[in-house]
Amino acid sequence: MGVVNATPDSFSDGGQFADVAAAVAHGQQLWRDGADILDVGGEATNPRAQPVDAETECRRVLPIVEALATTTNAIISIDTTKADVARRAIAAGARMVNDVSGGRFDPTMLSVVADSDATYVLGHLRGTSLAEVFGHENQALPSLNDVIAELSEQLAKASPALRARTWVDPGLGFGKGGSVACNWELLLGSGEIARQVGVPVLIGASRKRFLRSLVGGEPTVAALDAATVGACLAAVTAGAHAVRVHNVALLHPALTVYTHR
Repeated sequence: MGVVNATPDSFSDGGQFADVAAAVAHGQQLWRDGADILDVGGEATNPRAQPVDAETECRRVLPIVEALATTTNAIISIDTTKADVARRAIAAGARMVNDVSGGRFDPTMLSVVADSDATYVLGHLRGTSLAEVFGHENQALPSLNDVIAELSEQLAKASPALRARTWVDPGLGFGKGGSVACNWELLLGSGEIARQVGVPVLIGASRKRFLRSLVGGEPTVAALDAATVGACLAAVTAGAHAVRVHNVALLHPALTVYTHR
């Protein structure tokens, strides 16, 4: 899954692809680099990002979704926590909804996705807004068993038909801070999450804060992308079904060779 951030304030590439044409060109390049899924987002989800309304988000992402759906063979994913944005993006050509909140920010999300044939990625976090999620990071961090239980509880709210096309994401960095121990436990627990929750697992470790802690110092984006390759290979070894990355060109050949049988 390649990341297409159509935002001015994403934590690592904010503003680079805020222009529609630039975002479309970037998505097309990610597809040529080997991305099977293109994840288009119009609202940053880092601790410093400012929330945006649904209309602003739609204005940013809908032209990109439509263009990528018609110019690539990739599955187009909409990265949003808002049901209205998801609904309109699906109409524009998205076939996947990547909701980091797992329906906690917008209770109507599950029904909107259920009314479509889109795949749903149900993310893990605690809280009803990003401010609440990141504001609680100094409290007790969730264990692998906590995340499994909470993902299972949220998944149970979906209809049987939606559950059959749902993936889960343990939400590295979302309320887990830069804790290497917490995030690494979840990454290495990918297979256990899949076994216990009973659906495929997506891991999004790309350029996350815990990788900065592991690399040390003030790592460059290039260093973080190299660290991301290591994290993705570890996740796949542990049982992850998909990985979400910014630098597809760097990961794809490594993953192709690593998974060759």
